[in-house]
This record gives sequence, structure tokens and C-alpha cells, in this order.
Amino acid sequence: MINVTPIEIDQMMDWISSISEEDSPGTTRLLYKPSWVHAQHALRAKFEELGMKVEFDAVGNLFATLEGTVEPEKIIATGSHVDTVVRGGRLDGQLGIMAGYLAVKKLLEVYGRPQKSLRVISMAEEEGSRFPYAFWGSKNIFGIAKREDVENISDSDGVLFVEAMHKAGFEFLDGEPKFSKMDAFIELHIEQGNFLEKEGIKVGVVNAIVGQKRFNITLKGEANHAGTTLMSYRKDTVEAMSRMIVKAIDKAKEEGDPLVLTFGHVSVKPNTVNVVPGETVFTMDCRHTDQEKLNRFVSSVEADMKEIAKAMDIEIEIDMWMDEPPVPMDENIIGNIQKVCEDHQLNYQVMHSGAGHDSQIIASYVPTAMIFVPSIKGISHNPAEHTEAIDIVQGIQALAESLKSLAY
Repeated sequence: MINVTPIEIDQMMDWISSISEEDSPGTTRLLYKPSWVHAQHALRAKFEELGMKVEFDAVGNLFATLEGTVEPEKIIATGSHVDTVVRGGRLDGQLGIMAGYLAVKKLLEVYGRPQKSLRVISMAEEEGSRFPYAFWGSKNIFGIAKREDVENISDSDGVLFVEAMHKAGFEFLDGEPKFSKMDAFIELHIEQGNFLEKEGIKVGVVNAIVGQKRFNITLKGEANHAGTTLMSYRKDTVEAMSRMIVKAIDKAKEEGDPLVLTFGHVSVKPNTVNVVPGETVFTMDCRHTDQEKLNRFVSSVEADMKEIAKAMDIEIEIDMWMDEPPVPMDENIIGNIQKVCEDHQLNYQVMHSGAGHDSQIIASYVPTAMIFVPSIKGISHNPAEHTEAIDIVQGIQALAESLKSLAY
């Protein structure tokens, strides 16, 4: 079995994490910023040291390819995104790139060149942290990013997307994408949840990425004096919201895994201690791996909310502003990773992903699967994000052996 050491993992992660926009806790590397440019070109040099052919596409995705000796046109790929959130952790995204680097390095050292080509992709952007657009990297690989969606957007400093892209040395895709053809793609990523850590499992084999529906829900009642308005005469939107949330969460618990339901943001007007709240806006985020069950659950919750609002004489408006379908992973690639884990006695569990990843874009075009490694306390998008290198070893071994079985 391919052997990678915790020291090698830590060295790689310390190196890539040090390329950051600001000298503060965590790593900040936003799309087309100087630190992003530095990281992509530093990665280029790393991959070239292995004898890989390294190319950029128009928008700045990096592709490092170890050409196959028998069927070089067949491409087995891995990788993830190089951008981070502001003051993010040392693993999210970039671990998938460095895991790919280590896997290819070890395979080359032990087995020589593959029969099919191996490719590591450092995707330009996934997070949407600088500009209000996510998956710019993976969407451009397949030519599905729309120029008009980004031509007039800017970051928090007022820098236009197009201006930043040009300054970094890149341009919009013109014509057909050059790197869209792949025969398999495997993305290694931290779980960003605490299931693997809690269960003492080292490798998660991801079989699906959840679908997501997100809502803004507006309730309008009547603001009135907190001391003089009797309870029976109130049109209290916070009370209405509370009833709706309790009923919805009870239903979610009854439904059980893998459904999750979150009410994460609340805005109350007039938001004053001595006034009955006349308007409340709150969010709802619901996720499931099964589209039909997700649709059915959300419809049931919406019906409950409308019923409660009617009974309390409260106006309700439900706006669904995100509707992303679940994305199943490829059964053959999943089976391949499972067999590798069993053959090499790796400690694994088949599971789903509750967060979005580049793989959900890629899976529509290429047979795709994911490998998770544990996250301490499930913390991510935070300088405290951490996984002990010893707990990443088996994940990289699963990746390397899976690439070997597909490419050699």
C-alpha cells in the first residue's frame, strides 16, 4: 500500500497555508488576489518538479497532468479548490490539492508512470468569498459559467470582477473548454462535520451530496404597546415564528437522518423591548439526499406555516431563493473506493455530504466520488479548523490506491 507520513502531510499543509493575503490567524486567499496568484504559480512549480505538464485555462484553473504510457487520452483526475474564506482553516479545499500532489508523487515513485493519465486540478474558486458567485472554477471547466452573471459584480472594496480577473492575468473562456474531458474524478475533502470523529472512522466514502432549499419567510402582524395590548388581541409575529419553528423542527426530528433543518437568521421589527413585534423575517435551510423526500417535507412545513399564520391573523410570504437538487456520486467509483478500503483494511464508512463541493458540479459531466477525512469537532471555515495529520493518512492512502486502480 502507498505510504504517506503525517510529517509529509503537515509540511505540505503548512506550506500552502502560509500563502495568505493577511498576516492573521487562518488563511485568506481570495479569487484573483495576489495571494491567490502566488499560490497557483507556486503549485505550478511543485507539480512541474514531479515532471507533470502544468497548464492554466482561461479563467485560472490549474491542471497538472502526468501523461499515461498506454492510453494518455484517458484521464483520471483529482483535486479541489485553491481559494479560501476570509481567515479560513488550513484544510478546506487546499487539502484536496495537496492530497492529489502526494498521491501522484508516491505512485510515481513506487510504480512509475501510469497507463492512463493522472491529473490534479487546483480549481480557481468555489467559496464565493470575494465576489457573490460560487463555483466559478468548476463551472468554467465545463463552460457553464455565464459571463453576464459576473461582468457587473464587484467585491466589498468596489473592485469589479472583470478588473480583478484581468489584473491576475486571466480572461473569460472563449470557445469550447479545453479540460472538460475526464474519465473519473475523486475529490478528497475534510468532512466539515463531526460524524467521522464521533464514530472513530478515518475515511468517509461519499455516496451523495445533499440537495438544498433555502427560504426567506416574512411575517406581518401588528406592532403595538407591550403593556397595554392584551395577549388575546395581539398579532405577534415572533410568537407566530416560534410556533412555526417548533412544529417544523419536531417534524424534522421525526423524519430523521439524513434530513436537516436550520433556522439561522431572524430580523424583527421594530426590535424594541416594549413593542409587540409587528414584522419578522427569518430564514429556513432544509437539506436531504433524496429530492422527493426533500420536496415533500418542505411542502408539509410550508402548509403548517400558512395554517398557523391564518389562525393568528398574520400575513405570510414564503420566498424560496435557493433550490439545488441532490447530487448522487457515481456507483462504480464508489465501489472502487470501497474495494480499495477493504483490500487495504482501511477504516471507512459510506456516508453523504451535508455541504456543497466542486464535485456536485463535476458529477453532472464526469463519473465522480468523494473521500472525506475527519474534522475535529466538525469545525470549518475558521482558523480552529483542524485534523491531525495521522487522521488524514488513511484518506490519502484511499485516494492514492483508488487512482492506482483506475489509472495503472
